[in-house]
Parts: sequence; structure tokens; C-alpha cells
Amino acid sequence: MITFDRHPDIYRHWTLSVDGAIATLALAVDEDAGIVPGYQLKLNSYDLGVDIELNDALQRIRFEYPAVRTVIVTSGMEKMFCAGANIYMLGTSSHGWKVNFCKFTNETRNGMEDSSRHSGIKFIAACNGTTAGGGYEIALACDEIFLIDDRSSAVSLPEVPLLGVLPGTGGLTRLTDKRKVRHDLADVFCTNPDGVRGRRAKEWGLVDEVVPRNSFNEKVMARAQELAAKSKRPEKANGITLPPLSRKIDDVGYHYRYVDAVINTEEGCATLTIAGPGDDIEISLPDIYEAGANWWPLSMARELDDAILMLRTNNEDIGTLLLKTTGSIDNVLKADAALFEHQDNWFVCEVIGMLRRTLARLDVSSRSLFALVEEGSCFAGTLYELALAADRIYMLDIAEEEGMPPHITLSTQNFGAYEAVNGKSRLAHRFYEDDDVLDALRQQMEIRLDAIEAEEKGLVTFIPDDIDWEEEIRLLIEERNSLSPDALSGLEANLRFGGSETPSTKIFGRLSAWQNWIFNRPNAVGEKGALKLFGSGTKAEFDKRRV
Repeated sequence: MITFDRHPDIYRHWTLSVDGAIATLALAVDEDAGIVPGYQLKLNSYDLGVDIELNDALQRIRFEYPAVRTVIVTSGMEKMFCAGANIYMLGTSSHGWKVNFCKFTNETRNGMEDSSRHSGIKFIAACNGTTAGGGYEIALACDEIFLIDDRSSAVSLPEVPLLGVLPGTGGLTRLTDKRKVRHDLADVFCTNPDGVRGRRAKEWGLVDEVVPRNSFNEKVMARAQELAAKSKRPEKANGITLPPLSRKIDDVGYHYRYVDAVINTEEGCATLTIAGPGDDIEISLPDIYEAGANWWPLSMARELDDAILMLRTNNEDIGTLLLKTTGSIDNVLKADAALFEHQDNWFVCEVIGMLRRTLARLDVSSRSLFALVEEGSCFAGTLYELALAADRIYMLDIAEEEGMPPHITLSTQNFGAYEAVNGKSRLAHRFYEDDDVLDALRQQMEIRLDAIEAEEKGLVTFIPDDIDWEEEIRLLIEERNSLSPDALSGLEANLRFGGSETPSTKIFGRLSAWQNWIFNRPNAVGEKGALKLFGSGTKAEFDKRRV
């Protein structure tokens, strides 16, 4: 079983060092410490375990080192920044493993850009040696790229000519949408396995600076200080320690304080139940600081993030997630009011960022998502975002004399705090940015809406009554379980990412779809495919027919 718990004390691949406003993440991969046996991580190449450490390090920079304003990403090896994803790992992994690996690495790099955009943490890639494939994609996720000028170090995306696959971590999209590399030059670059070095790399827009070895570290540090001076992060503040999660694993799922994931293998589904805060939810900054990692919005987000990753990685046969909530609507609204009031505080800003990135994992999930608004539910504000991320929302319509009618309640947090991967709030995306509808919904904030009202306002999909509820949900699960998982993944991604595109939707909705297909093609993974034969000395044999 793969878990996502890490700590700098046990890192095998990354070293995190902090000096005032500057943090340095240095990659020196332990080639014998792959996350699964069967390959060596040579040439500073990485696998899922390396990226799990990177994700952990980024989280600790965000929360434990609030004075950090610039992060330098570099290598601890001479003349080798990073060779990218380990090719032998990819060649021997199952299709699902490869795709989930690419998804997690994409999310980690997207998280770097999210922190740059929202938190004021800037990233510099100090490429002090060969920077190939996924190594260059790490650099592309940074705000600026410095390449050492030693007549041998180059940047490259050699996946197409060497492996018969695509750059798997957003490389193509970031070349065009982020770095604005002219498409003809990008075509040359992506089909040349040797890459581009020196002055040409800068002229083509592949890097920002090319610096001789004797002044490389000095120039990188000077630029890091310049970027730090512009950041909104505090110059001095006490960090919030992130303790290990309290998680219980048993035969039926993963269990935390606020999140419970129960797996039903017979029905091919899992139920994710998220609990709201208690009556003692902290709302003042002193109390929020004192609560630290135990503050409900952060604690819940960390648990939900872990549960999503655990289900994704260890339970591939679970195709449907049922999203439920419990708790007090009043308490969630109190928490949301505190998030909104203190959003400019560095810690609260980071908590909002954690919630935003966690919810985005649902957006790109290759699982069918159904929100069930039942008796005792608490789909209010931040927790209603779970429902908005779902493919459908079912809400129980029951009279007060027959039970406890559930309600949906909107808060300020539903109007932009948690933008989805398409760059919009989920409400705005749901209603295709219809300002009249959104303005009307703003007038309904903190008002409890019953099933009929929620349906009238377009906030739910169906409202079965208590007589039909169980049968309706049973048929829903059975129907979904009878359909092709491949077709559903494609259907859901297309519908979730409708409307205008962003680099993230292109990476997940377009690039990942192509990569998913290519990973199944014999030209890449067949017995004579490029990925299978890499390093064997035997040339790949391609079926020349275009599809």
C-alpha cells in the first residue's frame, strides 16, 4: 500500500534548507530508494516517491516557514539537474500506475504555480546541469529558469523521439501557454532528443537566463532576493507545524477525525463523509493560531487530501465516490466567516490555498462523483464546494413532520475563494458565468434552502422524496457500475471542463487524455515499442499508420 506521509527527517531524495526569505530544495536522488522494487533511479531521475517528498516539502514551506518568499529548486549533483521521470519505472509499470503518477506530478507542479499566484512564493529553477524531460517540466513550473552555461548542459523534452510518448507533466502546454515559445520552434525542440543549450535556449524562450558556472550561484541568489523583496509573505512570523495525520486503515477504508472513507468493493464505490467543525470552532486570529494544524479548515483539508490520494492510488477498482457531509451548518458558516475576514493573513491564506488545491483533486478525479444531501447533511459554504465538484447532486425532499429536512447554504467562500482548475469558481462554472444568476445567488448567502428551493435555483440535480430515495441511489450506483470506466473518464473530464480553457484544463482534459491513449499504444508500450525497448540497444519498430 502506498501512503503519502513524509517528513524532512526521512527524505531520501530532497534536501530542504531555509535561510531567511530563501528556501532551497536540492534534488539528489538515492538511486536505490525507488518506491517499488525493479529499477534504479539513475541520473537524478524520479518516481512517485520522489514527488511525494517534493509535495511534502512544498507544504512545509507554505505552513512551517511563513517568512520564505522565494524557493530555489536545484540539484545536489554535478552537471545533472534532473533526467526526468525514470524510464525503467515507466516501462515496467501498469497503465494505471503510469497515469496516476503523471496526475500526481502534474498536481504538485500546479501547486507550485498556485502558491506563486496566490501566496507570493516565487520559484526559481537553478538548472546546474542537464535538464531533461520531467526535469525540464519541474523547471517549467517555476516562475523563472536559470540554465548554467557550461557548453554541455541543455534543456530538452525528448519523450517523443526517445520513448514514443508525450511529456507527461504539462511540458507541451507550459511551452506554449506559459512561456509563449513559438510553435515551430517548440516543434523543433520537442523532436530533438539532444535539446537546446546556451544562448539559443534563451533566445527561444526556453529559459530566462544563461549564466556561466563561475557566477551561477551568485546570480541565482541575487534574483531570488529580488523576487523575495516583492512578496506579500511576512518578514517575520511563527510557522505552523504540520504533525503526522491521525489515520486508521482497515479492511473497509481510511478513517480520520473529520473524514471517513468507506469502501464497498461489491458495488465498486466508496463513501466519503466529511464532518463539519464543532461548536468550539476558532474564529479570532489568536485562537486560530493557537489551534494551528488542528484548526478545522486545515485539519479537514489535509485529511480529505490524503483520503483522495489513498483511494486513487490503492483502490483503482473503485469507480464511484459518494460525497456526504455531517455537522452543523451554523458552525461551517462561522468557519467560513473567519476564512473570509482573515483571508489576508498569511496562515489563513495558506489554509484557503490548501482547500483550493484539495478540491481541485476532485475536479480531475477519474471517478464518478455524486453528492448526496440527506438528513443530517451539512452542505454549507466550503462543504457545498464538494457538491459543486460532483457530477450530480441528489437532495432528499422530506417534510419536517417526517424527519429532518436537509438544507443547502451558500457563503462568501462559494464566490471565488476556491477556483477550480478552469480558473473559475464552481458556481460561476455551473452557470456559465451568468452574472444575473450569480448576483441572485449572492442575495441568498447564509439562507437555508430546502430541496424545492435548491432545485428551483439550479443548486441540485434531483430531489427524490423519502419513499424513492434509497431506490434512486441504488439504481444510480448500479447504472454507473455497468458503464465503461474508460468512456466515463472521458465523458466526465469533458463535461467538468466545459467552457473556456486554462493551462490546467488543457493538461488534465486534453494532454492527459492523449497521454492516456498513447500509453496504451504498441508504438510506445508494445513489445517493439519505444518505451519498452529504451536502453536495450534495439530500435523501436513503429506502425506507420496515423490514427
